[in-house]
Amino acid sequence: MKITFYGAARTTTGSMHLVETDHQRILLDCGLYQGHRHEAFERNAHLPFDPKTITGSILSHAHIDHSGNLPTLVKHGFAGKINCTAATRDLVMLMLRDSARIQEQDAAYLNQKTSRRGLPNIEPLYTTSDAERTLTHLVGHAYAEWIDLPEPGTHARFHDAGHILGSAITVMELNHQGKTVRLGFTGDLGRPQTLILRDPEIVQGLDYLIIESTYGDRAHGAIGDSENDLARIVRETVARGGKVIIPAFAVERTQEIVYALHRETEAKKIPDAPAMVDSPLAVNATDVFRLHLECLNDQVRGHLLAHDDPFGFGRLKYIRTVDESKALNTLKGAAIIISANGMCEAGRILHHLKNNIENDRNTIVFVGYQAENTLGRRLLDGARKVKIFGDEFHVRAQIQSVSGFSAHADKNELLAWVAQIKSQLKRVFVVHGEESSSLAFAESLRALGGFDVTVPELNQTIEL
Repeated sequence: MKITFYGAARTTTGSMHLVETDHQRILLDCGLYQGHRHEAFERNAHLPFDPKTITGSILSHAHIDHSGNLPTLVKHGFAGKINCTAATRDLVMLMLRDSARIQEQDAAYLNQKTSRRGLPNIEPLYTTSDAERTLTHLVGHAYAEWIDLPEPGTHARFHDAGHILGSAITVMELNHQGKTVRLGFTGDLGRPQTLILRDPEIVQGLDYLIIESTYGDRAHGAIGDSENDLARIVRETVARGGKVIIPAFAVERTQEIVYALHRETEAKKIPDAPAMVDSPLAVNATDVFRLHLECLNDQVRGHLLAHDDPFGFGRLKYIRTVDESKALNTLKGAAIIISANGMCEAGRILHHLKNNIENDRNTIVFVGYQAENTLGRRLLDGARKVKIFGDEFHVRAQIQSVSGFSAHADKNELLAWVAQIKSQLKRVFVVHGEESSSLAFAESLRALGGFDVTVPELNQTIEL
């Protein structure tokens, strides 16, 4: 048995790990790598294995850096099942359609520029029809339901990871030299006691574990403190007549920010200003949240059962159409605009940044992780000039970060989770973190004792 780490190895994006036994090849996640446009396209377009040889796929959750390259997998010959939770299936059906549409639209927008310069056209990574074909491979399952894998006598099941709606810790029972080996994969592990979701489940009896390390070298602030920080930023920006621009992933972060604004509005801590969620995907994803009460914590589930919508408040408007979105560009006065995508790499947020980044009354608020080489990361790192759609803009808006809303467990939360399941562990593989974060977290794990720890390199194959 062997594992090859084809993505999210000493980086945070493009999650993709191949588990091979004598009779099957199971792909864990197939996410988009995000970074420099040309490098990202090349890595995403050319998979490092033959998709026709993959016998099955398991998807940890719906975020694009975990699911977004499934259409490329199918486009090049994958014919098996993509197993995930029921909520993940419903979200991925929205997200892959949206991803394909955005890629087509961005390619068309950029081609208007390249044609004027006599340059060749840019092709989207995949099309809407590729995404539609991929959706026929999705199979949704309940948490704790055993799933048969292609090799007889091997199984997998999902446990709640508490990261986003439907996110799962995968436990695989595989045959190896006549013995059953239990391999766990956290996907992305959530935080305990978040605003919306249930806590991550504790999974016992694992022999091997693949674990994320996005925040493996730091601790988050308290969620309550982050709500207060967000309210303060809104008050200060509205007072000077500016707009609060919040790049947020359409799934989970948008709903959590809306719920936080709902709570702060009810507490009368936010002044009166129009608020908009400008993302058709976020609008549709919020509807999926209302359908999957099994993933929500008691408080939010209670709101929904009582027909008290926690994902809306009096002055909040959900924007669907392109014309409605364009109208926001001429909106005068103070406002709150939440738009995808969270790392500012694609989607409507780019247009809002383009129209607001040079106004010093405005504030851009980052509420989630920004990977290396993304526009969001450059802004957080203090860039004074940035390119958006090929044009250069001066950064005059205030740049703020509120870290406590992160859907990723921090160093202490990750360690506490592993400490509860370590009794049988032989080896842990640390992935999905920038190199410094993964290496630091690996050292912290070694201090727990009792198992080996490895931080795999990209494309490294490890025999178990």
